[in-house]
Order: sequence, then C-alpha cells, then structure tokens
Amino acid sequence: MSLSGELWTANGDLAAAALAHPFVQGIADGSLPRERFAGYVAQDAFFLEAFARGYALGVVHSRDRATLDAFADLLAGVREELRLHAAYAGRWGIDLVGVEPLPATSAYTDFLLATAALGGPELACAAMTPCMRLYAHLGQALAGQARGDYTEWVDTYADPGFEELARTLEALLDTAPDSPALRRAYRRAMQLEVGFFDAAWRGA
Repeated sequence: MSLSGELWTANGDLAAAALAHPFVQGIADGSLPRERFAGYVAQDAFFLEAFARGYALGVVHSRDRATLDAFADLLAGVREELRLHAAYAGRWGIDLVGVEPLPATSAYTDFLLATAALGGPELACAAMTPCMRLYAHLGQALAGQARGDYTEWVDTYADPGFEELARTLEALLDTAPDSPALRRAYRRAMQLEVGFFDAAWRGA
C-alpha cells in the first residue's frame, strides 16, 4: 500500500467522524440552516486563502521541477474552490472580505502555514493532503444523495477533477520518507478538519 493510502486508512476513524458529522449530513439532506452554511462559507474562504499560501510555500521549497509544477497545479485548483465560495457569497450576501476567523479556523491555518514554512515540502504535503482527500471522500460518498441548497457543494467535491487534484497531492506525499513527524502532521490535520466542522455546526 502507498504511504498516502496507509495514512488514510490509519485515520479512518476521523474520516468516518467527518462523514457522520451533523454539519456534513445537514449538507447532504439539505436540512442545514442556511446561516450555519453561510458562516462556514466565510470561514472556509479564509482557510482556503491560507491553503493557497501553503501551496505557494510548497512551490518555493520545491527541490525539483516536477514538485514545483505539481504544487503550481494544486494552487490553481484552490482558485476553483474559491469561485464556488464567491458564487454562494454573491447569492446569499456573505461578506468574504471582513472575515474574523473562529478559533478552529485559526488553529488550522496556523498549523498549516507553520508546517509549510518550516517543515519542508514533505511535511507540507502531510499537512495538506487530509483536506483534499477528505473532501473528495465526502463528495463521493454524498454524490447522488444531496438535496436542497447545497448540491453544488457536493458536486464540486465529487467531481473527477477534484479527485485528480487529491491524487496529485497524494503522489507528492508518496515520495516523502515515512517518519513519526509526517504521521503526526497528517493526523493533526485530520483532527483539525473535524474540529472545523464542529465549529461550523456550533457557529463558534
């Protein structure tokens, strides 16, 4: 099994917790209150800007052309996600400019940027892969089930193009040497993902 596959399997408990989370299930069946989703969109847009910077740091720290190109392609993919958020913001009057990050958002972005800046491209991949793989997993698991206002969210993450981006990042991770630090970074990111959904559900 590849390193990325092994790490995903080892953190299956957190992936299951994310899928079963009432916030995610509320997206799937359309029952999530709109104000909670609106709050999530604003927080996630703030997070994605940090995620883009993480990819940019990956470009800066790349040791070969292939890695540089992969991070650059992934950075372009974040722009597509931000367009989704901008579309929701335009329809629902969500302010994406003056976002005050919730503690869960700050904890995730601080971890991500510190790891990308100081840990090198290997640890950066370990910190960033869980977001991509988890959202692809959620989109694919919910595909065909979504109802109501949030079907576009599910369709975005169920799309084969998003799966391709997740696999691109996993392929970079698979070139990294396995280490306890790498495994800790991956699991910490998964924990922060579940915490992000918790905060979106509670609105705090």
